[in-house]
Amino acid sequence: MAHRFRPLTGAAARIALALRAVAVATLLSACAPDQPMPADPSPAITLAIVNARVWTGDAARPWADAIAVAGDTIAAVGSSAELRKRLPSSARVIDAKGGMVTPGFIDAHVHFLTGGFALASVQLRDAATPEEFVQRIAAHARALPAGTWIQNGDWDHENWGGELPTRAWIDSVTPEHPVWINRLDGHMALANSAALRAAGVTASATDVAGGEIVRDARGEPTGVFKDNAMGLVERAIPAPSDAELDRALDAAMAYVAARGVTAVHHMGFWDDLPVFQRARDANTMRTRIYAAVPLATHERLAAHVAERGRGDAWFRVGLLKAFVDGSLGSHTAAMLEPFTDAPGDTGFFVTDPDTMLARMRAADAAGLQLAIHAIGDRAIRTQLDLFARVLAEHGPRDRRWRIEHAQHIHPNDFARFAELGVVASMQPYHAIDDGRWAEKVIGAERAKGTYAFRSLLDAGAEVAFGSDWFVAPPTPLEGIYAAVTRRTLDDANPGGWVPEQRITVEEALRAYTQAAARAGFAEAETGVLATGRLADLVLLDRDLTRIPAETLRDARVLLTVVGGRVVHEAP
Repeated sequence: MAHRFRPLTGAAARIALALRAVAVATLLSACAPDQPMPADPSPAITLAIVNARVWTGDAARPWADAIAVAGDTIAAVGSSAELRKRLPSSARVIDAKGGMVTPGFIDAHVHFLTGGFALASVQLRDAATPEEFVQRIAAHARALPAGTWIQNGDWDHENWGGELPTRAWIDSVTPEHPVWINRLDGHMALANSAALRAAGVTASATDVAGGEIVRDARGEPTGVFKDNAMGLVERAIPAPSDAELDRALDAAMAYVAARGVTAVHHMGFWDDLPVFQRARDANTMRTRIYAAVPLATHERLAAHVAERGRGDAWFRVGLLKAFVDGSLGSHTAAMLEPFTDAPGDTGFFVTDPDTMLARMRAADAAGLQLAIHAIGDRAIRTQLDLFARVLAEHGPRDRRWRIEHAQHIHPNDFARFAELGVVASMQPYHAIDDGRWAEKVIGAERAKGTYAFRSLLDAGAEVAFGSDWFVAPPTPLEGIYAAVTRRTLDDANPGGWVPEQRITVEEALRAYTQAAARAGFAEAETGVLATGRLADLVLLDRDLTRIPAETLRDARVLLTVVGGRVVHEAP
């Protein structure tokens, strides 16, 4: 039977952390030129990085040139010269040669296990034509035993002009394999005929509220299902084994470690929690995980927290996720005005506002954090209105409510994020991806409020960055490049798409570190490089603040450290 841990949480954890920091600081001091280390250095220092550009994220001391780690904790941040004098012979010393050290990147929005599974699945994200789409699926099917489900995929129909795929495209190359492959945004997916048979879906299938079964002229399902309708097929997919889930988690942790990610906020389900708990019990975690479960299960989460606590610095719970609407690419985002390319369509709500409000009230009364997906301007305004109602009813406290994605904001609503204390949990890579085609869907005027990083920061809102992996790659360096340059992936906007929404490198770094830590109530432990904090850090091959913006995505992660342990080291 798995050990049921009861880690320190809340005030107790913070007190323990503070006492540990005081003990370490007493032995090591801060290693600054004006604050030399004591004559008898602690032998506990295990790792030091010197001759670096250390961006600490600490406003009181933003830059240093060396950092030392003792156990799982940062022991000193300061001068290379002072630190070298005091290091024990047992410590590993890395000469950064001017490379940059930052706090470990925190990805504030991922689907971690799905991302892990997708690493071994068919890769369709960059399939440029329908023919290439079909060929890749055919090749993948040939390598699998008959009856194996083909999943994930992450296709993008905009690559070939916007025509949605159909099951007729792939039936002939997958006669023995049920296929259920999602668009890269996760808000619609394509089933082949074998999958529809397995799920019992026919032309008589009833439409689903908050979703759509795409049909042909005869009323037959084409194979594409959107949002809530996707459940009609997903219910037939066999559950993965524990061993498969564990492998997916391990693959995901290794993949993000190589990209400098030390912690993630996982948007998932209850079945995911035992996977994380097994890794935690086995002490095999290399990525810190803050796991969300559906808002509809708030009573279960409240009971779980009451019985077991919220977890520890490696694996925590307490976050609830819900959907207001779908996505722009699927035309399921809820908009105030019709889509430019579909004048009769304004999208729809995945969850009706009355149901959302009732669940929010109960979850907030239980002291749980809310992370609500809202993409269209109507969805975002509606969700802000619901937050305002709960605030008025329950009174102020430190909630750190979040709107996930916050992609298309009406200008009148920027300031409301700060007024209501709502974190804009955003994914900058989407801006350079969707920016290739978004104006076709919403027009140039509404695009001005799309991925509006600058407007939100100027309005005083907290902006936390993530990737939305599997939807986009979990690569913070590409995210920083996207936020700073806004150059779309097709290079059609060399000066930046909606360039007035660009932000600085340090603002983007803060969104991936300190702000993301705050968005998960972890700022007392992570997000800043300071004595006594957990030793989560990244060494890059160049200083991001001293290179041309267009080269930001060319930077390399040389070293990733989580809790003082090297979890990735480049050759």
